[in-house]
Amino acid sequence: MINYQELFATASMPRWAVTYVKVVDKVNYWIGRIMMYGIFVMVGILLWSSISKAMFVVPAFWTLEVAQFALVAYYLLGGPYSLQLGSSVRMDLFYGSWTVRRKAWFDSFTILILILYLSVLLYGGIDSTVYAVEYGERSPSLWRPYLWPVKSIMCLGIFLMLLQAFSELIKDIARLRGATA
Repeated sequence: MINYQELFATASMPRWAVTYVKVVDKVNYWIGRIMMYGIFVMVGILLWSSISKAMFVVPAFWTLEVAQFALVAYYLLGGPYSLQLGSSVRMDLFYGSWTVRRKAWFDSFTILILILYLSVLLYGGIDSTVYAVEYGERSPSLWRPYLWPVKSIMCLGIFLMLLQAFSELIKDIARLRGATA
């Protein structure tokens, strides 16, 4: 976890920014920690699929799609936690040798691009979710589940990622203003 006192002490950041970062980081931290166990849900679903095919000779038609929906929740709701921990992939050819300030400049620029991308993605996701609710959109598979639940989870995950991106931007601004952490 980040030591917020240390991060914001020397940067003289506004109270609303510090509060925003604390709240968003805490929410995404706990959602991410819970979603870590989503892998066991997916394994259980796929294990049931294998058992039903082998023992009952009748495949469970719902298992593949439910596993896919669980995977969507797993990576979209776990994404903000990954961003928070800084475990995203970076090309470390130059970045590793840069100063904290230079990294903050670069991260601020790239996070702005991420915010633009996530905003467009959220706009399309909301539009798609509204369509799914209005028209009762269903999957074209044999099982034919409604798609609005997974699309709603998708929108929630993108929204949380957008909130976390703003949190990271505020932290980068604090580093640019002289924060030591």
